[in-house]
Amino acid sequence: MLLKYRSDYEKVTMGLLSFVKTLKRLNRLTAELAWYQASANRQLLLWKDANQDFSGVVGIELKPGFVVVRLLALTPAARNERHLNQMLDELADLYPSDKVIGLLTTTKLVAQWEAKHE
Repeated sequence: MLLKYRSDYEKVTMGLLSFVKTLKRLNRLTAELAWYQASANRQLLLWKDANQDFSGVVGIELKPGFVVVRLLALTPAARNERHLNQMLDELADLYPSDKVIGLLTTTKLVAQWEAKHE
């Protein structure tokens, strides 16, 4: 289940974001979190697994007709193709009229997910 970021999820979100290679440093991580909060077109969505544990995060930017996946992170225990596909399926369900696309860093993951739906 995908849940929109709320301030009471801040510590969990920061922990999940720390799994992104470029966000290991605290100042970079807090800047990224602030960047998502600075615009209504950008969102962090936390993903709960079947056990209702927070196990992933997806950062998106909404553009006309598109949902741009800017970052994806899963906990080491949840890091597998099935969970990644489940996260992206739920994202596509949230925005059924928009096409889910990736950035340079996420294109490969989004393309693999997309290939399963053709």
